[in-house]
Amino acid sequence: MLTDTPSAGDLSPANAPGAMALASRGAERYARGMCRNIRPLFNFEPPATEEEIRAAALQYVRKVSGTRSPSGKNVACFEQAVDDIAAVTRRLVDSLETTAPPKNKLVEVAKARARNARRFGT
Repeated sequence: MLTDTPSAGDLSPANAPGAMALASRGAERYARGMCRNIRPLFNFEPPATEEEIRAAALQYVRKVSGTRSPSGKNVACFEQAVDDIAAVTRRLVDSLETTAPPKNKLVEVAKARARNARRFGT
């Protein structure tokens, strides 16, 4: 029997309508860089602070959950997720190794401002 409705086996993300277009857009986004609100935290002098790590974890949880502020029922699990991701991020940043010299945060901020001025004309 032929139908226009896909079978259960055809509903995988790869077989979904428009999957190739979404995949190519995702690849383009990935090539441009990560979420603009989550900053690199590794190999800086001074090292990333707990506040910076928690802010990145919060942005990640907001992005994944699709909400800026959870409803009453979800506050505890939202906060637990932020705490867990912040702890894992701290362990990751502390355990990574590189031979590159650490970047200076103030110099990187100045470079970002110069890029934005060229990009947005401000």
